Amino acid sequence: MEQYGFEPEHSHSDVSGSHETASSYPEINRYRETFGKFSSLPTDKDISLIINSLLDKCFKENFTMDVLKQIHGCIDLTTLTSIDTKESVWAMVDNVVNNYEGKLPNVPNIAAICVYPLFVDTVKQALTAQEVKIASVTGGFPSSQTFTEIKIAETAMAVMAGADEIDAVMNLGYFMEEDYETLTDELSEIKDSCRDAKLKVIIETGALAVAENIKKATILAAYSGADFIKTSTGKGYPGATLEAVYIICKVIKEYADISGRKVGVKVSGGIKTAEDAVRYYTIVKEVLGKKWLNRDLFRIGASSLVADIEKRLGE
Repeated sequence: MEQYGFEPEHSHSDVSGSHETASSYPEINRYRETFGKFSSLPTDKDISLIINSLLDKCFKENFTMDVLKQIHGCIDLTTLTSIDTKESVWAMVDNVVNNYEGKLPNVPNIAAICVYPLFVDTVKQALTAQEVKIASVTGGFPSSQTFTEIKIAETAMAVMAGADEIDAVMNLGYFMEEDYETLTDELSEIKDSCRDAKLKVIIETGALAVAENIKKATILAAYSGADFIKTSTGKGYPGATLEAVYIICKVIKEYADISGRKVGVKVSGGIKTAEDAVRYYTIVKEVLGKKWLNRDLFRIGASSLVADIEKRLGE
């Protein structure tokens, strides 16, 4: 982890071998020291009060056509179903992205198209909008419960097929065991296999559930080289919440102050309307500031949001 902030005290563990419990890891203190660099969180009740205050103060002023245009340019248009086909993915790219030019003047096209690795090449062949990136989920999505070697190979293959961005899930089994060494080693290896592609680490906030877990997972992902912290897979657990995004943003802000490196935030899971999107936009703006309000540092993963925003902008 030396590149991003953890200074190794010994050689990395063998991720292909057996894993001992956290109590047998002398390096656990190193991670606890890192966690200790970050401020304590308010209580859940106080976080909710803070969010309500921010929205009461700022939501109305942010719900404008200009903000909706900006959000449109930060959307990762997503299809991750068991019945995706080359034909359906190609049609989505063609209908939503390729035919967008001139549809809404002065509104940027979406940021990326997010698909399973099998369809990266399909998107690459179909896509004519050069500014739109290709994102692929990898690493045993959505559970991350497979061999590290498979995660690395799948990531490398997706990048070779044309993925500009990788959305990979943190292994929450390692997290729950407090096996932070194996967890961060694995994320770092996935990051390395991305080469020049951006890495979005999905921390599955709905499974982590409590604020302290979300904070720690965000810290571990950031120090492992994540370019974005993403809330959710949208599979099997509750999606994004305002509270989770607030916590992620607070950690990202402190991490930037400590490390000098800006990490982005991707909100995903259940964002369907313009109102939903503006609420998250408001949290990011008020906690992280305007510097984060661009597609390089702010994304919203969604499927139906595009149509709703375009409808509002076209009215």
